[in-house]
Amino acid sequence: MMFVSVEGIEGSGKSSLLALLAQRLRARGVDVVLTREPGGTPVGDAIRRIFLKEPDLPVSPLTEAFLVNASRASHVEEVVRPALAAGKLVLCDRYADSTLAYQGYGRGLGVDLTRSLCDAATGGLWPDVVLLLDLPVAAAYERVRDRKGGFDRLDGESADFHERVRAGFLELATSNPHWHVLDATLPTTELADLAMALL
Repeated sequence: MMFVSVEGIEGSGKSSLLALLAQRLRARGVDVVLTREPGGTPVGDAIRRIFLKEPDLPVSPLTEAFLVNASRASHVEEVVRPALAAGKLVLCDRYADSTLAYQGYGRGLGVDLTRSLCDAATGGLWPDVVLLLDLPVAAAYERVRDRKGGFDRLDGESADFHERVRAGFLELATSNPHWHVLDATLPTTELADLAMALL
C-alpha cells in the first residue's frame, strides 16, 4: 500500500498527471484508488461546491481552513484509510499540504495553525510520497484561462496570492524528503515517466 498526493498551484496539470499515472499503474496490475480534495465523499463534494463554486459567498481564511479540513476528515475516514487498509495504492489530487500552502502561506494563517487543523482532520495520516508540480504563476494563469468551466474562487485570486502559494509549496518541499519537485512545463507523458520512477 502507498499513499501518494499530487500538489501544485491552479493549472499545474495535477488532474492530467493523476489520470495517466492511474492508467499506467492499473496496466501493471496495481489496485489504485484515484481521489481528490476537497471532495471524494458526498459531504466533501458538498463542501467543494461551497468552497470553489460560490465565488461571491464571503469566506474568511479561517473558515476556508475549517471547510477543507471538514471535507478531509470525511475523506480520510471513508476513502483513504479503508483503501490503504485493503492494500490499495491511493492517488490523491491535493491533500493536507494544499491547506498549508493555500491557507497557511497564501492566506497568511501560518503553517503551525493550519498543520494542527490538518493533523486533527487526518488523525496524523500524511502521504508517503508527495509530487509537487511546479509551474510559474504566469504560465498557470494562461492554462486556467484556456480551460473549460471558467474561474473558481481560487483561480480568480491575485497573482501575489498565487506567488505566495507557490513559494509555500517550494518551502515545504525543501524540508520534507518524501517530496519530489517536478517541472510542470514538461509534457504530461514525461512527467508520468518521472513520477513512475518515484513510486
